[in-house]
Amino acid sequence: MNVFVKTLSVLALLTVSALANAFELQQLSEQLAKPEVIHGRFIQEKHLRALPQPLLSKGNFVLAKNRGLLWLLKTPLQQDYRITAQGIARRDDNGWQLLPNKSAGAEQNRLFLAVLQGDSSGLQRDFELALSGDAQQWKLTLTPRSLLLKQVFKQINIDGGALVQTIELLETQGDSTVLRMQDSIANQPLSDAEQHDFAE
Repeated sequence: MNVFVKTLSVLALLTVSALANAFELQQLSEQLAKPEVIHGRFIQEKHLRALPQPLLSKGNFVLAKNRGLLWLLKTPLQQDYRITAQGIARRDDNGWQLLPNKSAGAEQNRLFLAVLQGDSSGLQRDFELALSGDAQQWKLTLTPRSLLLKQVFKQINIDGGALVQTIELLETQGDSTVLRMQDSIANQPLSDAEQHDFAE
């Protein structure tokens, strides 16, 4: 399965940002629904068993409640992606083009939207959740329940303070991906260009 699709499906967990006192699932669910918009930068490290050094990619992201996610890759190549209720789209010279909606991708897209909308019941259907730490330093561990997700992920770890700092995806095959979120800002309004990208 496309690594990018797998990564996008988890990025919605950025809505866990600002978990000041959310150490119970009900509080977590309420907090998931709060941030309207999160802007930030990311560094993604893809660790492959066959390679001695991780593959690095960098860019910016915009996560907007009830709209979706813009994932703007800058290096090693420039490519814009968008995930919404309609699926995952990639921008080309003709605008946004929906990518084929394969079953695993569709399942992860559904999961993404459940998290984005603060649907903890949907999240609990797919994962065992374990939250630990305090407001300044917390960790959320997700262990897949569903057969489909177990085929892809062994475990997902999310660490943060006021905002999410790292997301680690441990894959069943032995590879892993680490997303380091930087300069994240909550509730800064969408720009005109960003609103246009979500509206197209």
